[in-house]
Amino acid sequence: MSLRNAARAVARATARPWGRAAVPSNADTAVAPLRASGRRQISDFPGGSNGDDAWATRMWNTMRARSRQRSARAFHSSSNAASEGGSATPTSGGGIMVASGHPSSHPQVLVVPLNRRPLMPGVIMPVRVMDERLIQEIEEMKARGQAYVGTFLKRTEGESENVDPSDDMHDIGTFAQVQSVIRIPDISADTLKDEADKASSGDDKVDVKAKAEARVRAAKGEDGGGGATLLLLGHRRLRKTATVRHQPMVVQVDHIKDPKVADRDDDDVLKATANEVIATIKDLLKVNPLAKETLQYFAQRFQDFQDPAKLADLAASMCSADDGALQEILDTLDVRERLQAALVLLKKEVELGKLQADIGRRVEEKISGDQRRYFLMEQLKSIKKELGMERDDKTALQEKFREKFAPFKDGAPAHAVKTIDEELNKLAGLEPSSSEFNVTRNYLEWLTSIPWGHSSEERLDISQAADVLDADHYGLEDVKERILEFIAVGQLRGTTQGKIITMVGPPGVGKTSIGQSIARALDRKFFRFSVGGLSDVAEIKGHRRTYVGAMPGKLVQCLKSTGVSNPVVLIDEVDKLGRGFQGDPASALLELLDPEQNGSFLDHYLDVPVDLSKVLFVCTANVLDTIPGPLLDRMEVVRLSGYIADEKRAIARTYLEKTAKERSGVGEKEASISDAAMNSLIEDYCREAGVRNLQKHLEKIYRKVALKLAKAKGPEASKKMGQARNKVAAAKKALEAKEDELKKANASAKSKKTVEDAEKEVEDAKEALAAAEAAVIEVIESTAVSDPIVVDAGKDLIEYVGQPPFQTDRIYDQTPPGVVTGLAWTSMGGSTLYIECTAIHQNGTDKKGGTLTTTGQLGDVMKESSSIAHTFARSFLARRFPGNTFFDDNALHIHVPAGATPKDGPSAGCTMITGMISLATDRPVKPNLAMTGEVTLTGIVMPIGGVKEKTIAARRSGVTTILFPEGNKKDWDELSDDIKDGLEVHFVSTYDEVYKHALSAE
Repeated sequence: MSLRNAARAVARATARPWGRAAVPSNADTAVAPLRASGRRQISDFPGGSNGDDAWATRMWNTMRARSRQRSARAFHSSSNAASEGGSATPTSGGGIMVASGHPSSHPQVLVVPLNRRPLMPGVIMPVRVMDERLIQEIEEMKARGQAYVGTFLKRTEGESENVDPSDDMHDIGTFAQVQSVIRIPDISADTLKDEADKASSGDDKVDVKAKAEARVRAAKGEDGGGGATLLLLGHRRLRKTATVRHQPMVVQVDHIKDPKVADRDDDDVLKATANEVIATIKDLLKVNPLAKETLQYFAQRFQDFQDPAKLADLAASMCSADDGALQEILDTLDVRERLQAALVLLKKEVELGKLQADIGRRVEEKISGDQRRYFLMEQLKSIKKELGMERDDKTALQEKFREKFAPFKDGAPAHAVKTIDEELNKLAGLEPSSSEFNVTRNYLEWLTSIPWGHSSEERLDISQAADVLDADHYGLEDVKERILEFIAVGQLRGTTQGKIITMVGPPGVGKTSIGQSIARALDRKFFRFSVGGLSDVAEIKGHRRTYVGAMPGKLVQCLKSTGVSNPVVLIDEVDKLGRGFQGDPASALLELLDPEQNGSFLDHYLDVPVDLSKVLFVCTANVLDTIPGPLLDRMEVVRLSGYIADEKRAIARTYLEKTAKERSGVGEKEASISDAAMNSLIEDYCREAGVRNLQKHLEKIYRKVALKLAKAKGPEASKKMGQARNKVAAAKKALEAKEDELKKANASAKSKKTVEDAEKEVEDAKEALAAAEAAVIEVIESTAVSDPIVVDAGKDLIEYVGQPPFQTDRIYDQTPPGVVTGLAWTSMGGSTLYIECTAIHQNGTDKKGGTLTTTGQLGDVMKESSSIAHTFARSFLARRFPGNTFFDDNALHIHVPAGATPKDGPSAGCTMITGMISLATDRPVKPNLAMTGEVTLTGIVMPIGGVKEKTIAARRSGVTTILFPEGNKKDWDELSDDIKDGLEVHFVSTYDEVYKHALSAE
């Protein structure tokens, strides 16, 4: 029974999961019969098994006392057994177990190769063997008596030269006694045999999975079964000297005895090392309870704990070091070195055990903490349910939606209320884990977020609205007048309705920013989205709810984000709508922008009509040509022309320069731009119709000014300025929050005291903002440089913004015969262009006249105009000057600079005819005169467009006299006086009048 107890103890010790000697999974099956017998637990020792210091000390004292007593009782029986060629050790059951064979009896040993972890002397260890011939020979040895083998650890790859098969193993091994041989059933063979039996019996129900797994395990040699487990007891070290046989391997060996330590009792260093090993083993017992069974078996074999050699082997066997470190201890013959090396491994094992215990403790604490929190939360939920303080998630979700919809329920249409009630009832019958539950929840989220019938209070004060518009924008009288008309109608009717206003003009004239000013003037919420390049109808009409990730269109999103049903919605770049395979967005806008239809706008996602009739739509576009006719028919168009130089100057001084200084951190008195520099900037750098490019140039100037000021002030000033501006930003944020609270207090009809408190907080926030802004000004003034920077025209301005891209539109101070100044409209505003006409030089007497060549990237319309002009000019010249044969004798060439710019339009006829007549009569056009207009074949001058832009372009180029068609007199009368000032305008209806003003000497 002692042998079985020992086998069971060692098998359990070597099977621990944190790195002890590997025992195959089937080794537990092999040793299971041994475990069935009774055993004495380590906890049977006095003091318990909790691993504390007191228990460890008592256990050591008990083991050492019993070891000495058993050694004395076993002395005589050991001597008798030695005379038979071996030594014997009495077991705890009173029997005799052969402990070793005499060295002279075993000069050759059968080799049991170890794949990992060498066997230490004095240690019992199970070993799995798959070689059938080796197993049979060991069983035959056991049948004759005691079986002894030599165990050798295999070398890792690359450690041997493979001259001799035994070279694959280390030279030093262990002489071991085979305690038992336990066969393991061959599961793979049984499975394949069952398969064959079923196949032969015609049974089709073959476990295919079991068959495949059995074949894979059999092919890989894994633990599908087969082989045997040897229970080996190590005795002493061996050194192999030669190979006697290969299969199974037998080697010639020398038996190595542990050298005796001279004067062991007087060797203080060795005794101290041994004591430290014993103390470290005691520490190991505290952190690793699995080491107790190994120690118990060692004590049962009557080993002396004071023997350094055996103590070193014991310590090594208790460590989970790698195979190489353990083999080094096995190779070490010097007892002192061996004990020292074992102590190092033992110390590492203690630290590893402490780390393992710490990890286990942390994991256990986390698990116990999470479990405790879970139990408490479940108890809390139960208590709240019993008290009616909490409902389940689905009930809480329904209550949330009902609360969100409650403020809008009175103003919501009946169909919306019905849909929401139906969806809430549907949600109550769905399981939260179903996909339909999430779809319904998202649908209700949108339905209950729309402000059904809730409109914000508008400001219908015309004077206040005018002040807001004038404070934000200079000029734009047409737009301002239209907004004031809208407010006036709402004031007289007592309510307002939505409108669709479309502002058309070149870039940079303030189309987008005027939308925000309109919202401020009306005190409405503002929402902007751009449709430039939009090709998906779903962006406007929404997706069907059947799609994954479906969302409503932009207008429903607008209502949710603003929280009111009457916002100002700016639809930007409406002239740049795209068209793709997802549909035509322009057609989708027809319903949205139709006042007769948007009262019941149907979004695909909501599938419930939404009233958009109170929304004020403001659209922006650069041109009207690309807007579809049906959509344009629903819009009220307001044209925004470009700014003249005086308007740009006023805008720059009033708005742009101030903003540029603030963005650059430049103080009001620290830098400035002279009037001459501003005029040069407008005339020579920023001739565009808008002011966006002018704003960029001003910011560029003040950035360079800021660089100079920063170098002069140093980093300390910038630090103070940064702190002061952060305070201003915080004060602005606080003021916005207080204003929102005041609006909510007024809207919810709270008590008068609450509203008064909110108003007082708003006033305090305004005072704090004013104080913060004053602090910024104070910092600027305190850190200001002595001499302010003034940017002047000329070289100074060139230093800041570079060379001017435009010098002048005028190519000629005085136009020669054949050259006429025309006026053109572009999307960037108006411009002047010259039309040059000359005769093509021809050699010889055979001259070909009457032909016309055109260049300058003219479009089809201008090419037709040139043909009409050539035909009419020839008839006009023949009628006015009968003897002039210039057109009959010469081929003409018309060119319109610059050649790289495409040109087209129906307003160049007058200019082309005048150029041809000027060339034929050799008379120059009157100085500083420009004209525009289309001429028919009969000489009638047709009206044109873009009168304001062309007038602005004429003023910019220094033109003093303009010829307009008679049909454009009404457009001229609508222009402001500052645009018409200094210009002489003649309105003509036939080309005879054009000739009179441009070429006639009268």
